[in-house]
Amino acid sequence: MDPSAPPAIGGTVADGRAPRRRSRLDRVEALLAGLVETAAAALVAVEIVVLFAGVVARYGFDSPLVWSDELASILFLWLAMLGAAIAFRRDEHMRMTAVVGMLPPRIRAVLDVFAVGAALTFLILIIWPALEYAIDELQITTPALDIANAWRAAGLPVGIALMGIFSVFRLVRVGSLRDLAIAIGALATIVAVFWLLGPVFKPLGNLNLAIFFVGVVAAAVLAGVPIAFGFGLAIYGYLALTTRLPLSVLVGRMDEGMSHIILLSVPLFVFLGLLIEMTGMARAMVAFLASLLGHVRGGMSYVLIAGMYLVSGISGSKAADMAAIAPVLFPEMRKRGARPGDLVALLSATGAQTETIPPSLVLITIGSVTGVSISALFKGGLLPGIVLAALLCAVVSRRYRNEDLSQVRRAETREVARAFLVALPAIALPFLIRAAVVEGIATATEVSTIGIAYAAVAGLLLYRQFDWAQLKPMLTYTAGLSGAILLIIGTATGMAWGLTQSGFSRSLATAMTDLPGGAATFMAVSVAAFIVLGSVLEGIPAIVLFGPLLFPIARAVGIHEVHYAMVVILSMGIGLFAPPFGVGYYSACAIGRVDPVEGLRPIWGYMLALVLGTIVVAAVPWISTGFLD
Repeated sequence: MDPSAPPAIGGTVADGRAPRRRSRLDRVEALLAGLVETAAAALVAVEIVVLFAGVVARYGFDSPLVWSDELASILFLWLAMLGAAIAFRRDEHMRMTAVVGMLPPRIRAVLDVFAVGAALTFLILIIWPALEYAIDELQITTPALDIANAWRAAGLPVGIALMGIFSVFRLVRVGSLRDLAIAIGALATIVAVFWLLGPVFKPLGNLNLAIFFVGVVAAAVLAGVPIAFGFGLAIYGYLALTTRLPLSVLVGRMDEGMSHIILLSVPLFVFLGLLIEMTGMARAMVAFLASLLGHVRGGMSYVLIAGMYLVSGISGSKAADMAAIAPVLFPEMRKRGARPGDLVALLSATGAQTETIPPSLVLITIGSVTGVSISALFKGGLLPGIVLAALLCAVVSRRYRNEDLSQVRRAETREVARAFLVALPAIALPFLIRAAVVEGIATATEVSTIGIAYAAVAGLLLYRQFDWAQLKPMLTYTAGLSGAILLIIGTATGMAWGLTQSGFSRSLATAMTDLPGGAATFMAVSVAAFIVLGSVLEGIPAIVLFGPLLFPIARAVGIHEVHYAMVVILSMGIGLFAPPFGVGYYSACAIGRVDPVEGLRPIWGYMLALVLGTIVVAAVPWISTGFLD
């Protein structure tokens, strides 16, 4: 099956003329998708070149290119919106499917159509405000390039229109007209009811926050609507039905959230992770660790933990991290008698364990929405990961204490040395990236471009593994994943702004500050809350939505912001990878090709270790802040 092909919705069609109509539609859609993917891939490549040129000019020739960052920012919004359109066509926007997956196939098919229709509804509602916003930007001129800012802002309505077109193609492809009628009828009824109740909402005050930001969001997410569009519908409904603010304000907040300069590193780190995998650098790292530890009981499990620690965070996708490690290790682990369920359980646990390890995109997102220093977050994230890794190793030691190693040969010293020499350029890269940011030598965005250049040279000259044919698919995937992440950040920024403008943030700060027990109680409540949020919203949406609200409260009750960030990230990681709702757990099962049921029993021992580790990190601030200046 072509992974780039749009997913089918619904059943089959009996009309013999339908295949011919669909064939024409499919060709039109494929042509449009090809143009969008080519443009998005080109934008990623241009971003890399422009930013790397800026780095070389600044550090190599001491002559900064004053226009490079501005051009990169203009192109970035276009990249985000075209990437979001690619993700929409490929059905790669983050959504919660655990509840929908438990329903009968008939209801599931209707909800699939409903999810597409809900997304289309938001896109139709927001297209005109986006056009107004872009037209208003004609009056603003960029300082370095001296062009109208509308050239940048136009990316918003264009991306929205493309997503709308792809959603129409998906609805036309629905096989069952009955499913389409039920889903669209339900959606139209819901929109009409909310619109008619507009006069009723206005006098309710902050009760509307519960109706829209809890009720609408929860209903949309549980129904399988992509998270970004669930957020978008909630904030659009709140602004349109309970305030008199122009809706272009929402578009402006989306633009602000998606265009933060720190977030320029998101697509670059995603591409860097793919490059490390393509050039064989990840495989070289794992091979060295296997030669070093493979002969001890549970050795390959230790390699899995250490390998995830080394590569984690660089790709920007936990699924990509796991996919780089699991195929290398799982065959040998199975050969040694490891049960498939235990393999995916440990893989999931390592995914949660490594959430704080830089250059994690969650760390970068926290820095962008809360103002916490990226360098401080990078410094603070390493030791919490080691604490959790040690506890996971303790569980592995107990589970594999009777492993049969009679058929396992210990690698000779020269074999280990050879593997180390081969892996050294690959092992050095993660440490160079982290050191450069931590020591303030370069920003996260700058160091990501340096890492790309380093990986490309290493792949071409040292590892001799560089498949030029994979470059365009890698660039396209980078655009799609980045667009999906950034659209969530955009709509969540709109929701966070709405919560702040309503006065809810002040009320929440007062209530949380007055909790009995002070900082300890606030930390405990945060851990529980973010475990739940991590299972429902995943890390980045939860951080963007609640970070601006809770981090100031943490500071007010005396908790160091880096310490709080580490505890929050670890808590979200547990929620993300804990069954039955954790999306990350099912990703691990898909990568390992294991039935999720098989991992349910063994995973709880690892999850208990992660919970204990999070409690230790929460109770001992030095683990997160001990290496800060």
